Amino acid sequence: MSMHKITLKVNGVNRTLEVKSNELLLNVLRDRLFLTGAKYGCGIAECGACTILNGDRSVLSCLVPAVAADGWEITTAEGLVDKDGNLSTLQESFVDNAAIQCGFCTPGMVMTSTALLRENPDPDEEFVRDYLRGNYCRCTGYISIVKAVLDAAQRMKEGKQ
Repeated sequence: MSMHKITLKVNGVNRTLEVKSNELLLNVLRDRLFLTGAKYGCGIAECGACTILNGDRSVLSCLVPAVAADGWEITTAEGLVDKDGNLSTLQESFVDNAAIQCGFCTPGMVMTSTALLRENPDPDEEFVRDYLRGNYCRCTGYISIVKAVLDAAQRMKEGKQ
């Protein structure tokens, strides 16, 4: 198996790694960089548990060969907290609105919702539900998740970041 040198900027830190041709970005993040927020759920882009950001765009890391991510600027759920360890407005809203049950889908939901709010800082319920359609949650029934995203949008609009 051939090895490839790649450079990633992950949560603001430049990383240079040697990766195998068939190594998935999800596995590099979890097993090599110990960023375990992104989860392996389905491996076929059906559940959203592996969602990360490349810039402002949400990406399903279970489908991306690590070599294809060379040069990417990646944010994982761990990268949303500030340097003092404070949660982002969206993460706080997930907590405050009981949008977390077992927690397995939460990082993917938060990452997709982060991309959503960057794209549309003032979404309505229909937009949120449509945007999150690729992220599965077996526990919450989505009501509290949608409420959390709308609440975070309101907090951000009011400057309560």
